[in-house]
Amino acid sequence: MVRFLLNDTPVTLSTADANQTVLQFLRETKGLTGTKEGCAAGDCGACTVVLAAPTAHGTALHYTPINSCIALLSSLHRKQLICVEHLSRGSRLHPVQQALVEHHGSQCGFCTPGFVMSMFALYHAPGTVQREDVMQALSGNLCRCTGYRPIIDAALSVCAKPPTDHFYTQQPDTLRALQALHNSSGTALTEEQHNPGLQGPGLLMPTNRQELRQCIADYPDAPLVAGSTDMSLTITQQLQQYSTLISLSQMQELKFIHCTSAGIAIGAACTLDELHRLVCQHYPTLSELTERFASLPVRHQATLGGNLVNASPIGDLPPVMLALNARFIIDNGREQHSLEARAFYTGYRETALPAGFWLSHIELPLLKPDQHLAAYKVSKRFEDDISAVCAVFLVSIDKHHNITALATGFGGVAATPIAATDFEQRLPGHSMQDALALTQAKQWLASAFTPIDDVRASALYRQQLLANLWHRFVLQYQNQHHVIATRVRYHA
Repeated sequence: MVRFLLNDTPVTLSTADANQTVLQFLRETKGLTGTKEGCAAGDCGACTVVLAAPTAHGTALHYTPINSCIALLSSLHRKQLICVEHLSRGSRLHPVQQALVEHHGSQCGFCTPGFVMSMFALYHAPGTVQREDVMQALSGNLCRCTGYRPIIDAALSVCAKPPTDHFYTQQPDTLRALQALHNSSGTALTEEQHNPGLQGPGLLMPTNRQELRQCIADYPDAPLVAGSTDMSLTITQQLQQYSTLISLSQMQELKFIHCTSAGIAIGAACTLDELHRLVCQHYPTLSELTERFASLPVRHQATLGGNLVNASPIGDLPPVMLALNARFIIDNGREQHSLEARAFYTGYRETALPAGFWLSHIELPLLKPDQHLAAYKVSKRFEDDISAVCAVFLVSIDKHHNITALATGFGGVAATPIAATDFEQRLPGHSMQDALALTQAKQWLASAFTPIDDVRASALYRQQLLANLWHRFVLQYQNQHHVIATRVRYHA
């Protein structure tokens, strides 16, 4: 059973149908049609709703916008679900809605409910809201009428003031209601969700290693799903139906972050938004890469482990793991093993994860003083887009500007995320000041892979891009460290 608050009404749903999304529940079961279906892929934001859950200390609520079109029912468990119909009080608009009216922020209106919900979550965010915060908050919402300026103006206007709506004043009641759901073993308002054409238990939600191990043993062919931002596309886009899905959404053992002087361990079910905050603190040069990963609502759902196990050759995070020489800790409920990131990807969307095992957590080393980390993502759109090429460089450089060690990770250039091992072996000993060394390095990297032609980029473009991204890294290093490059005439 999935237990949650629909606004302020307790609801208990059967999980017999593993394929039902939050959007389908709202529109088809509850008749709440203000939440729209635009792309059914988490790209346009017309389906945006907000989930409220207690903060770590349990004294307040944290409001999170998500894409309901790709969120499965398990994402609602023990949370408050808020959609656009819940904001106004009778004929009085919510402050966010009123701001859009006053700033003329709605044109055709199809996208407006999604914008309203993203603005509502930002309205309840702590701290002072700046224009960049608004741009991030609205990054997952597409306006087809190109009305962004008045929408941004409306958000800046309303979010400049502290929240005063009924959600704010009723927070103590909501927290008590959520706690009651957490403690309750009975049912409140039960609504059966069942697909008679499927034979299986539906959506399973284990809460610990032993339960997860048993679920996998009982249903070895059932996929594991966490944030469902990728898995749901097989349901909404490819029209697949699953009789059983094993959700990791309630596995608290997979949602930890431990920082020590030696490194960082991050649970596989931590969201990409949590990863972004971690990156900004410990690996600031990766912040643009993680910030450009899809959109904010997607990062609120998607998980680190899901992105890594997906094994997509154009995934943005596997190249980071390759360059950092991360270790993947896998678990089967009885024992754990460690795998090097470079041994994890064995073929196109294939990994070394044995049957019965899952990814438990990832161990990342902290950077050393002589290490320089850079990540570059090239795509047709700045955000909410997949990479044509993703390149990550981790370079150790001594005080004389000589390269002493190099590790790399690339996406979009092979059937798997991959490192340029030959390039890594050739570069140590070369100077970051030497123009000849730069020219040679670009040639080596351009010939390191044989990428394919596809709709994102041609093979030749990708090869040239690899070389130019290394050139970019060298120029950035020289600029930051006031290095004057040695002028060397070189004939290819």
